[in-house]
Amino acid sequence: MNTTALHRRDFLYGFGSSLGGLAFTDLLAREAVGGPLAFKKPMHDAKAKAVIMLFMEGGPSQVDTFDPKPKLNALHKTESKRTGTLEQGFKFFVGSPFKTRKVGQSGLDMSEYWKHLPEVADELCNYRGCMAESLNHPEALFHMNTGSRLGADPALGAWVNYGIGSVNQNLPGYVVMTELALPQGGSRNWSNGYLPGQFQGTRLRSSGSPILDLHAPAHKTREHQRQALGELAFLNQRHAGKHPEHKDLAARMASYELAYRMQAEVPGVIDLNGEPEHVREAYGINQKETSKFGRQCLMARRLVEKGVRFVQIFSGGWDSHDYLERGHSARIRSVDKPVTALIQDLKQRGMLEDTLVIWTGEFGRTPDNNRRGGVYAIGRGHNADAMTMLMAGGGVKRGAIVGATDEIGAKAAEVVHPIRDLHVTLLHLLGLDDNKLTYFHAGRYKQLSQFGGKVIKELIA
Repeated sequence: MNTTALHRRDFLYGFGSSLGGLAFTDLLAREAVGGPLAFKKPMHDAKAKAVIMLFMEGGPSQVDTFDPKPKLNALHKTESKRTGTLEQGFKFFVGSPFKTRKVGQSGLDMSEYWKHLPEVADELCNYRGCMAESLNHPEALFHMNTGSRLGADPALGAWVNYGIGSVNQNLPGYVVMTELALPQGGSRNWSNGYLPGQFQGTRLRSSGSPILDLHAPAHKTREHQRQALGELAFLNQRHAGKHPEHKDLAARMASYELAYRMQAEVPGVIDLNGEPEHVREAYGINQKETSKFGRQCLMARRLVEKGVRFVQIFSGGWDSHDYLERGHSARIRSVDKPVTALIQDLKQRGMLEDTLVIWTGEFGRTPDNNRRGGVYAIGRGHNADAMTMLMAGGGVKRGAIVGATDEIGAKAAEVVHPIRDLHVTLLHLLGLDDNKLTYFHAGRYKQLSQFGGKVIKELIA
């Protein structure tokens, strides 16, 4: 065996442990100048510079949040003959246990448990015409996040950073946070897929060290790290000259460099103690029910303010097959105040205009449910044919309802588009053309939409 190569490999892995092995996880790697995450000009005039995606995992019910259906209420507990759902046996229609009202000058529909969100109703665009393609949580999550139900393709945030690069060279361009637990499918929801590893999302934790093993051991000073990085870079360059095909080494080196810079930058971004008390109160950080999600929403604003391109927060617990009123009301209360504060904060700072905020799940809910053991279970099944989502800022219409579902909320009926068209639209708002944003893999040029899509023009202001 080549002892020089062995020595180099030992050195590499030894040094990696001093930075917590960050290169082997989900940190975005970049070179100092002209690297894969260097800033790139948009392909056309962009309306948005960054995205904050608030992902309600489990599938929030459209008819119990923002798309009320009086007809469905009239059918409550009558037999349903609908097919094509996961529920078996006798099925019955479920009227909404929530009262709704019109809010804002625009008259958007909101259920009664949204106490704060009406304050920003005229900033919101409620899109009701999107359709998913799977009734299973993991597949639907992968599809909404990556454009593929298989969970092996690049996430939306990875494509965004591939297309327009990053602004802040000391922070990842794509950051993920989870409120309750990892979503089904875990980190595959923010994977780089077949794109270079530099584009994978970086998960920030809400407690303890924000990134596992971010900080070096106590015996390693910044000077020691900087010297080791210089020595490693020398060895890496020499090796790359002999083996240019080993591109993973360059990515690994770039990850170490980013980790080194993040040690100084990340703590300042996530430390919320410097925020005024009225801001912390607005986000609900001082209240148990909203503390965690509120903290993450405030962190999202701070990250975008520092130049992060794509921030995603997963909030679980929306899968209400039973006890619909209890489950959805609790989840609404947990996100209502933080989402409202986020939109207000972005607007007050002049950031909402070019920051696209998206509130969505992986699919919607059925207008009916099955009776089990003779009991009418007041809940809803999975529905890929109808869902609801909110958008704000970033070039979308304000105070608008776009699209519609049928009279019982079972299926999208107006401005109907698949998820790939939603993805194409989001890229368009960021100045990217899905047909031009491609990557050669497995013998062909691939894109987020898989095989092309349409911009949903009705969403754009």
